[in-house]
Amino acid sequence: MSKEEEKISNSKVALYCRVSTGKQTTDNQKIRLIQYAHDNNLEFDLFEEVESTRNTRPIKQSLLQKLRAKEYSQIIVFKLDRYARSSRELILEIQELTDKGIGFVSVSDNLDFTNAVGRLHFQILSAFSEFERSLISERTKEGINRAKSQGKILGRPKGSKDSKSRPKSGYLMREVNKRKKLDEVKGVFQSVEAYIK
Repeated sequence: MSKEEEKISNSKVALYCRVSTGKQTTDNQKIRLIQYAHDNNLEFDLFEEVESTRNTRPIKQSLLQKLRAKEYSQIIVFKLDRYARSSRELILEIQELTDKGIGFVSVSDNLDFTNAVGRLHFQILSAFSEFERSLISERTKEGINRAKSQGKILGRPKGSKDSKSRPKSGYLMREVNKRKKLDEVKGVFQSVEAYIK
């Protein structure tokens, strides 16, 4: 074991729980996660995300920065769907973390991606995610080809907005997000600020 791996394995673990609205509670998740940590004699910090949306999960983003800095040896979640909102997000982030030697455990799903069985499950999950993306892509292409063969004009119909010059506000952020997503597909994760120079 290298000094770096030893350093990570001796650090605390992060417990992460999330709900989507303020009307929900993380209490059940917390109970299971804390019990798991106590049963395995783990020192931990708890991260709670409340009222998250698809695009704003500040607690998770802060936790990801700490994990990338190797402040924790692993992240433990109640369930995979409490960590990520899409299979693509889940696969990319778990791959990044495990490549850095950071463990990922889902208590309810009984998955531990640090051992051989967990890694096999992760490969199966990745394969299904790739298969799902391929099917969606194929269906989209078939739909476009069918519409073209029926003589349909694709795209947004021309309207009053086309005769006026469009505002440039928001252009920079659209470009930044586009570049950020392309980099994330390649496994490069940076903050939005890194793209604004």
